[in-house]
Amino acid sequence: MSQPRVLVLRAPGTNCDLETAHAFERAGAVAERLHVERVRENPKVLDDFQVLCLAGGFSYGDDVSAGRILGNQIRLKLGDDFRRFRDAGKLILGICNGFQILLKSGLLLEDDAPKSGGPPSAQATLALNESGRYEDRWVRLAVRGDKCVFFSGVESMYLPVAHAEGKFVTRDAEVLAQLEAAGQACLKYRPLEEEGSAAAAAPSSGTHTVPYPANPNGATNDIAGICDPTGRVCGLMPHPERHIDATQHPRWTRMKQLPPEGDGFAIFKNAVRYFR
Repeated sequence: MSQPRVLVLRAPGTNCDLETAHAFERAGAVAERLHVERVRENPKVLDDFQVLCLAGGFSYGDDVSAGRILGNQIRLKLGDDFRRFRDAGKLILGICNGFQILLKSGLLLEDDAPKSGGPPSAQATLALNESGRYEDRWVRLAVRGDKCVFFSGVESMYLPVAHAEGKFVTRDAEVLAQLEAAGQACLKYRPLEEEGSAAAAAPSSGTHTVPYPANPNGATNDIAGICDPTGRVCGLMPHPERHIDATQHPRWTRMKQLPPEGDGFAIFKNAVRYFR
């Protein structure tokens, strides 16, 4: 396949779909932006694509909680169609609000079966930032393991975050341990350069070891992104589409030599390369 096709899903409040589609196109894909209602009208349109991306923004205004309304819409109206897409060996990427949607829809971490007739239990969520406010800043990131398709060949990145609900929290210590052991906790915040590497080397204890603001939300075990057991479905809080060019780096005018591209571009290139 010379040019994989990417569906960038949007809904009322989505505001990063244009930049995300542009990043995929720069990487060599054919990207199309579709409203979720168009997909609901004709779910078979998913057959035309190899990558599904849920872009960032504030879907439905995050009126209930971040990603909850679109997550439920997918769960109740498109769940079977999206699972077929996923199980066909295709790729799914959720960025910021898209990560929140993937968790709340059950596409990334399947809900556990109900116990004693109760409701299904979500394995993890993205809670309010520990700072109690919206965080808009650049963070340093480390890729852990080689499971995730999107981070293939990547060791570290410098990307912006912009969210109010980005604190990754698991239901219990058992779920956290399983994610870590399976290599699914594939992206983590790491200390700023001036803070050295001591915190990054500290053992995980079920809480974050990287201090604020390097860990901008207080995410458990400093987790910035996770993938499913196959490595083909991934959600991350930072915005790779906002750093595909070197000149998007906040200090590019002071760099002695500009890199050929921004750190986030590798994620989109890996998605395209997967189908070539």
